[in-house]
Amino acid sequence: MGDDLRKEFHQHLDEIRAGITQLAASVAEMIPRATQVLLDGDLEGADYLINSDDEIDRKSLELEEQCYDLLALQAPMAGDMRQLVTAIKMIGEIERSADLAVNVCKAARRIYGTPLDSRLRAMIAQMGEQAALLFRLSIDAYNDADVPLAAALDDIDDLLDRLQVDFISQIFQCHASDSVDLLVAVQLALIARFFERIGDHGVNIGERVRYMVTGWLPTHDEDTVT
Repeated sequence: MGDDLRKEFHQHLDEIRAGITQLAASVAEMIPRATQVLLDGDLEGADYLINSDDEIDRKSLELEEQCYDLLALQAPMAGDMRQLVTAIKMIGEIERSADLAVNVCKAARRIYGTPLDSRLRAMIAQMGEQAALLFRLSIDAYNDADVPLAAALDDIDDLLDRLQVDFISQIFQCHASDSVDLLVAVQLALIARFFERIGDHGVNIGERVRYMVTGWLPTHDEDTVT
């Protein structure tokens, strides 16, 4: 690739990275808002976030098309190729995280009007906060090409996993005492799963960042630098 082509390639790549950062910022706002919608029983807020997902999908598709156009028109070198492959993967992780926030809102509509035990509310708030934190940190790792932070995300996710397990246990206790009926219990368990999956996407983003910077792949026993 000549100097002019490389310069043009990096300009396009910078535009894609900026688009991904903007997309991620929108989703980072959705996660705590979805949590609050659930806790407040906010039907109007739920509808707003559900409808806003169409714009997230549109931007995701637009960014993916830019990535594929750049792949088709250029022949990027190894490091540049990793950045482009990472960008494509990142878009998917971010878009699916938005879908999960929307799923929380849809579940909130299904259990609308159901009073929740104070312990359940506190644990929902904790899970939402931890999922939002993990997602934000994963995007920070991407923006800063921060490999140590990217590698730490898996450990940070352990807390969210434990919160999910504790929450499920609390749901069973509430159902056993007849303070939560079965249909609500099922929706609450799904909500916990949605938050846990947002955390998983954050961990996946961390793995993408490590690959982008070092060439490391999660199937390898040790990091490789290329």
